Amino acid sequence: MSPVEIAAIVLAGLAAGLINTVVGSGTLITFPTLVAFGVPPVTANVSNSIGLVPGSISGAIGYRRELKGQRGRVLRLGAASFLGAIAGAALLLSLPEDAFSAIVPVLVLLGVGLVVVQPWVSRWVARRHASAGGLPENGAWWVWPSVGLTGVYGGYFGAAQGVLLMAVMGIGIEEDLQRLNGVKNVLAAIVNGVSGVVFVAVHFLVEPYIDWTIVLLVGVGAVVGAQLGATVGRRLPAVALRAVIVVVGLAAVVSFLVSS
Repeated sequence: MSPVEIAAIVLAGLAAGLINTVVGSGTLITFPTLVAFGVPPVTANVSNSIGLVPGSISGAIGYRRELKGQRGRVLRLGAASFLGAIAGAALLLSLPEDAFSAIVPVLVLLGVGLVVVQPWVSRWVARRHASAGGLPENGAWWVWPSVGLTGVYGGYFGAAQGVLLMAVMGIGIEEDLQRLNGVKNVLAAIVNGVSGVVFVAVHFLVEPYIDWTIVLLVGVGAVVGAQLGATVGRRLPAVALRAVIVVVGLAAVVSFLVSS
């Protein structure tokens, strides 16, 4: 791996850590970067997922102020994320690698689409919070299974799972959105961590999927980026972050289609 590739992967990890903490969808930065350097899609996805675990934890720690008083909610929804992540990781590893490679453009476009519509979703959620009332303290009944399904998606690919989580919780739970963002960071850390454990176990017991150099480089960048996201990142224009994600994501889709 050349010095340019090393620097690019670390910077991509830093950008992903920052974006995941503030908005979500950092995978749409790191994953295309890895594939552009010739890393096979499944190896890139697995190694990226593990590398982003420290950044997810770092982001959750950065939002610890917003997490105060939400221990029960985190434990309850965390169980859904835990189960979903196992199912998503198993799905990724059980399907043929060609199947994942074929669906990658669709997954990236889905992630990009979610990032594009996020401002409208957020405004709709904010209006609903201002006018609605009467939801149970623990949220609507469908929040738990929806978080579980988001965990399946996150364990399989992960791009924009933060957007999905914020939409689900924002609609179904009456709570300040910054506090829900703190919960989102914890749930994303659970999904990445659990799927990472599954990937590591399969790597050592069945078939090697992981590039540990990539894990290290992405992880270092993601930890730094997550702390920036929890401090400086809150003041960055969200539209600028989304624009970067959309441009990189669309470039990745074009690259996949041209090379296929």
